[in-house]
Amino acid sequence: MKETEGDDGMEVDEKAMMRMATPQQVQVRAAPLARALRTRVAAAAAASARSPEASQRALLGLSEPELRQLAVDLGQQSYRGKQLHDLLYKSRAKQIQEFSYVPKVFREALVGAGWKVGRSPVHHAVTASDGTTKILLKLEDNRLIETVGIPVDDDKGPSRLTACVSSQVGCPLRCSFCATGKGGFARNLHAHEIVEQVLAIEETFKHRVTNVVFMGMGEPMLNLKSVLEAHRCLNKELKIGQRMITISTVGVPNTIKMLASHKLQSTLAVSLHAPNQKLRETIVPSAKSYPLEALMDDCKNYFLETGRRVSFEYTLLAGINDAKEHAEELAELLRTCGGGYHVNLIPYNPIQGSEYKRPYRKAVQAFVDALEARKITVSVRQTRGLDANAACGQLRNEFQKNPLLESSPSSEPNLVPA
Repeated sequence: MKETEGDDGMEVDEKAMMRMATPQQVQVRAAPLARALRTRVAAAAAASARSPEASQRALLGLSEPELRQLAVDLGQQSYRGKQLHDLLYKSRAKQIQEFSYVPKVFREALVGAGWKVGRSPVHHAVTASDGTTKILLKLEDNRLIETVGIPVDDDKGPSRLTACVSSQVGCPLRCSFCATGKGGFARNLHAHEIVEQVLAIEETFKHRVTNVVFMGMGEPMLNLKSVLEAHRCLNKELKIGQRMITISTVGVPNTIKMLASHKLQSTLAVSLHAPNQKLRETIVPSAKSYPLEALMDDCKNYFLETGRRVSFEYTLLAGINDAKEHAEELAELLRTCGGGYHVNLIPYNPIQGSEYKRPYRKAVQAFVDALEARKITVSVRQTRGLDANAACGQLRNEFQKNPLLESSPSSEPNLVPA
C-alpha cells in the first residue's frame, strides 16, 4: 500500500485509494485497511524516512537525456552526458574516479555536487550445486540485501540468466511461509539499488541477464515508484525487454490498478496461495485488508487494460492448501476473473523456524491434474538454489533489520538465522 509520496518513494494516502476504488470496493475495504495496514505501512514509511535519501544523487538509473542535462548543468558540453551513459551502462564503472576519459574538472564537479555512481560492494556470495548464486550486497547504510542469479544452460553453455531482485530491505507483510518476512523490515530500496543487483549478477556470471523477476526480498507494490524507475532503466538502458520482466505482489489494495495505468508489457505475478479468503488470511496476514473478491476483480481489470495475462503464484504447503478440493476451488475462483491467467505452482521450500512441510510429488501432480481437468493452464516451478537458501521464499539475512556494524568482524554473515 502506498501513502503520500516522499523521499522513500512510498505512497500511502488511503483517501486517494478510496477515490480510485468503486463504491462497492470502498465499502468492503475501508475498515480492514484502517485496522490491518495503517500501523504496518506507517512503520514502513517511517523506517524508509530514516534511510539514505534519494538525494544521494546516484548516476546509475539515469537516462542519456538526463545525463546530458546534468553535464550542461555542471558547465560541460552535452556530449559529456553521453560519455557518462557509456561509462555507466557499457563500461560499468563503479566509481567516479574510474571515469578516465572525461575531464578531471567534470569529475570533480560531479563529486562536489554530491553525485556517486550508486554501486555497492558484494559482501558475500554463495553458489548452489545447480549453479544458482545468491549475492549479498552491502548498501551505503550497511544493510544487506540479497539477489539471486538463476542460469539455464544448454549444450552451448548459458542460454538464459534470470535475476531475482529485491525491492525492499526485508518485508513488512510477513507471509507465514516466507523467510524474508520473518527477518523484519528496514526500508525501501532506491531505484539504483535495484538496478545494481542486475549488474552484480552479470558481473558474477560474466553473462548478460536476459530475464528479471521482482521476487526477491520485499513487496514491490509497497515501493512502486522505485520499482517503476528501475523497470524503465532495465528496459531502456540495459536493453532487457519488458516481456522479460515480471513484477510480483502478494496484493496491496489499489496498486494493481496503478500498475495497469502504466500499460507495461511485463508480467504481473500475484501470490495467491489459497483458493478462499479464510484460508488465505492464515497464510498471508495482509490478506485481511484485501478481500479475495476485490483482488480477483483487479486482476481481471488488469488483463482487460493491458492485454497481459496474470500469473497466479501458488505455494503448495503439505496438508494446508494442497488437496484436490483446493485445486477444484481454485479453478472455480479463476473462472470468476475471465481469461488471461496462468497458475504457477511452487512446492514449498523449507526455512528454519517454520512448521510447514513440502508436499510429496504425488500430491503436487494430483493438484496439477485437478486443474488441467478443468482447463486451467498450470506449470510447476523447478526448485533452484535450495542448498544455498536461494530458492523461492528462502531469502533472509540477519542484517535486513539491523545494519551490519562497521566494527564487527568481516566474517560471513548468517544467511538464514534461526
